[in-house]
Amino acid sequence: MQASLTTVERRIGIGLAVLLALGGLTIAAAARHGVMAVHGAMALALGLGLVFRLGGALYDVAPAGLDRASRYDDGPTRFGIWMTLTWAMIGMVAGVWVAALLYWPEATPPWPATSFGRLRPVHTTGIIFGFGGNALIATSFWVVQRTSRARLADAVSPWVILIGYNLFCAWAVTGYLMGATQSKEYAEAEWYADLWLVVVWVIYFALYLRTLARRAEPHIYVANWYYMAFILVVAMLHIVNNIALPVSWAGAKSYTVWSGVQDAMIQWWYGHNAVAFFLTAGFLGMLYYFLPVRSGRPIWSYRLSILSFWGIVFFYIWVGSHHLHYTALPYWVQTLGMTFSVMLLVPSWASAGNAIATLNGAWAKVRDDATLRFMFVAAVFYGLSTFEGSFLAIRPVNSLSHYTDWTVGHVHSGTLGWVAMIIFGAIYTLVPQLAGREAMAWPRAIEWHFWLAVLGTLVYVVAMWNAGITQGLMWRAYDANGALSYSFLQSVQAMAPYYLLRAIGGAMFLTGAVLCTLNCRATLRQTRARDLAHDRPLAAQPAE
Repeated sequence: MQASLTTVERRIGIGLAVLLALGGLTIAAAARHGVMAVHGAMALALGLGLVFRLGGALYDVAPAGLDRASRYDDGPTRFGIWMTLTWAMIGMVAGVWVAALLYWPEATPPWPATSFGRLRPVHTTGIIFGFGGNALIATSFWVVQRTSRARLADAVSPWVILIGYNLFCAWAVTGYLMGATQSKEYAEAEWYADLWLVVVWVIYFALYLRTLARRAEPHIYVANWYYMAFILVVAMLHIVNNIALPVSWAGAKSYTVWSGVQDAMIQWWYGHNAVAFFLTAGFLGMLYYFLPVRSGRPIWSYRLSILSFWGIVFFYIWVGSHHLHYTALPYWVQTLGMTFSVMLLVPSWASAGNAIATLNGAWAKVRDDATLRFMFVAAVFYGLSTFEGSFLAIRPVNSLSHYTDWTVGHVHSGTLGWVAMIIFGAIYTLVPQLAGREAMAWPRAIEWHFWLAVLGTLVYVVAMWNAGITQGLMWRAYDANGALSYSFLQSVQAMAPYYLLRAIGGAMFLTGAVLCTLNCRATLRQTRARDLAHDRPLAAQPAE
C-alpha cells in the first residue's frame, strides 16, 4: 500500500484515516457500551493504525525510473486476494463447525457466541460477502485495467473501497457473535454499518466508471458489463432491503420499514437478486475474463455473451417470489416468479455453454492444468445449479423441496461448485502474476486442492439432496387412516447420516482451501516489499 501511493496520496489517506478514527470515537462515545460501542472502537483502532502506517512512510521515495501512469496498479488486487483467503478461512471454519453441531448438538460450548444461531450467519456473511465480495472487488480491479489498458482512475479510492468494505464485514460478523441481527435471512449488519456500505459502494461504482472512461480500448469487454451490473444492482438491492429506522442514534437496534407480506416480498426480491447479481453476474464477469486468458483461447461467442447478459439482467429481477410459494403472497405474484425462473434457464445455459464451448480444442490443457479444471468445473456446476434452480421454482416440485435440506444442497452446489471454484481458478491465475513468477510455489498442491474441492462438494451436495427428498417424502406420508406416518422428530432423526456426510464434505472442502491459502502465502511471501516493482506495464494479454 505504501509503495503504490505518492506523498500527496498518502496525505489524503491520512486525512481519511483521521476521519475514520474520529467517526469511530464518536460512535463509541455515543453508545458507551454494547455492540455499537465495540464497533466504534474497531473503527477508531483501524483509523489510528492507518494513520501510523501511512504517516511512517510519508517521506519514502518511490523507486526511480517508474512511470506510474504507464503501469497497472496491482497493490489493491494483492490485498484483496489476501482478504479473500482470510474470509475463506473464517467463513469455512464457521460452516464446518455449525455443520458438526447439527450432528453433535451436545458439543455446543457454554459460550453464546459459539452457538449455532450466532455462528450460522457468521458463516453465510463470511462466505458470501467476505470471501465472495473481496474476490469480486479484487478481480474487478485487475480485469478493468487489463481490458481497458488503463490504470485505475486514482490510487486512493481502491484502498478506501477494500478497507471500508472489510470493516463492514467485520462489523457484521462481530455483531452476530454479540447477538445483534436484523432477524432476516440475508440481513447484513446494523443500520450504521448499512449506511457505511452505501458510501463505500458509491465510491466503488464511481471508480469503475472513471477507469472505463480512461480506457485505451474502443469497446467495453463483456466481463466489465457483468461487473458493472453486479456493482449497480447490489447497491439498489442493499438500499431497498435494508431501509430501517434506528431506535436510538446511540444504539444498534433498528426496525425495518417493511412489514408482513411486503417485508417477505422485499426480502426475497433482495435475496434472490443477491444470488443473481452478487453470486452470478459478478462471477460470470470473472469467468468471461479468466477462462479465455487461462486457456489461451478467445471466448467462443462474444455476441452470445452479450445476449445472455441482457437475458440474465431482465429475467433475474422477477424471480424472487418463487421462494414464497404456498404463502400469503398473491398467487399471481408467485406464478410470475415461477414463470420467469423457468425462462431464466435459457440465458443461464447460454453462458454456461459459451464457457464450455470456449474450451473446445483445448481439452488437453484442461486435463493437464488443474487451474483450468477449476474453471471448467465451475462452468459445469453453474449450468447444473441454474437448471436445478429453475426446476425447484416450479410449484409442484417446490411443494416437495420447500423448507427441506434439498434447498441447502442446491445453494451449496452453486456456492461450492460454481462460486468457490471460479474464485480458486482466478486466484491460481492471478497470484503467480502478482508474485512475478511463472507458476505457483507448490504446483502439486493445486491438484490436491482440486480433488478435495470436487469430492467435498459432491459429498456435501449429494448428502443434502438425499436429506431433502427424504424429509419431503416423510412429511407428506400418510397411513391408511389418513394420519401422518412419521412425526417431525422421526424426520429429524433420519437426517443423522446425511448431516454427518455434510460435515465430512465441508471439512474436505475446507482442507483444500487451507492448502490454497498456504500455497498463495508461499508464492507471494517474497514480494511484499516490492509491490510497485511488480506492477505490469499497460499491455493486453493473450486471449483478451
